[in-house]
Amino acid sequence: MKTASLIFLAAASFATATAALAQERVWRCGNEYTNNATVAQQKGCKIMEGGNVTVVQGTKPSGGGGGSAASSGGSSAARAPAGSPRVEGVDQRARDGEARSVLEAELRKAEARQTELKKEYNNGEPEKQGSEGRNYQKYLDRVAEMKAELARNESDIAGIRREIGRLPGKPQAQ
Repeated sequence: MKTASLIFLAAASFATATAALAQERVWRCGNEYTNNATVAQQKGCKIMEGGNVTVVQGTKPSGGGGGSAASSGGSSAARAPAGSPRVEGVDQRARDGEARSVLEAELRKAEARQTELKKEYNNGEPEKQGSEGRNYQKYLDRVAEMKAELARNESDIAGIRREIGRLPGKPQAQ
C-alpha cells in the first residue's frame, strides 16, 4: 500500500512540474501581454498569476460605416490599408484601367447571359421539354428555377455596375 501511495505521489508531482514548465510566465503591460521577460522589465509590466491567458489579436475598425465627411477625410476615394505599399500614380491608373476592362468584360458576359436567359424563359412560358408534357410539376419547377437564375444574373449585373462605378476615372465607351 505504501508503494502505491509513493507512486501516486511521484506521478502527481511529475504532472505538477510538467504543467508548471508548459505555462510560461506572462506579464501584463496595460492592455498588452508578453512572455518576454526583458521587454516586461523595460516597460515595468506586472506578472500574471493564477491561470492561462489566451490573447486573440483583433482587427482595427475600418470606419467605413455611416461616418461623416470629416471622419472620412472629406473624400470619397477608396483608401489603401495602412500597411500596404505606396503605388505611384501612373501605376495605380494602369491598375485601375485594367480592373475596369476586366469588370467591363464580365459585365458584357453577364448581359449576354441575361439576354439568353430571357429568350429561353419566354416571359414565363418556356417550351416544354421531354417528359414535361406528361409531368406538369417538372415543368413548373424548371420555370421557377429559370426565374431564380434570371434574378441572380440581374443581381450580378447590378453588382458589377456598382464596382465599375466605384473605380476612379472616366468610364470607357461601351
